[in-house]
Amino acid sequence: MSGEPEHDELDAALRRCGASWDAAQSHGLLTSHLAVAGADAGSEWLATVLGEADSANALVAECHSLLGTLYESTHRALAERQSAFELLLPDDDDSPERRVRALAHWCEGFLHGLVSRGNGDAVKERLAAEPLADIIKDLLQMTRAGFDADDDADESEQAYAELVEYVRVAAQYTYEELADLRDAVSGEQTSIH
Repeated sequence: MSGEPEHDELDAALRRCGASWDAAQSHGLLTSHLAVAGADAGSEWLATVLGEADSANALVAECHSLLGTLYESTHRALAERQSAFELLLPDDDDSPERRVRALAHWCEGFLHGLVSRGNGDAVKERLAAEPLADIIKDLLQMTRAGFDADDDADESEQAYAELVEYVRVAAQYTYEELADLRDAVSGEQTSIH
């Protein structure tokens, strides 16, 4: 997704401003909040990620700016149904352990966002029914993903790439599956600034 912050840039900024969420978790949370509530979820997402941080602090302002850019690019990619939607994860040249851990964190954030919003009965019923119930179970398993250094490197890379693609498509699919419920209550806007 063009224009969005890089994983490591956002991750470092979030650590500097004292956020308890990392970059991958934050993006997973954002993606599920957008799936459930559409553009209206931006302020709640930002408040969750930054917590009680002082908005007058320059480090928090930097985080807010990066998160705003991430929000806009993610919302645009999902709303326009762009195939360019990607998970915010470390680069492929990063260590396999770090990439697998970030993917697990992304899934944690996504699942947290699906269940933590106090969703109405219609959303809860949709999440509990097939096929979303299966997606949730799969992503829950991925939160426990680990890396085994003894595995063949090429096979591990292939497996990782397949998991990333599955999660990416699952996130887009969840967004589409909840569209009618989301659109019924959302007054679409594209900024959290």
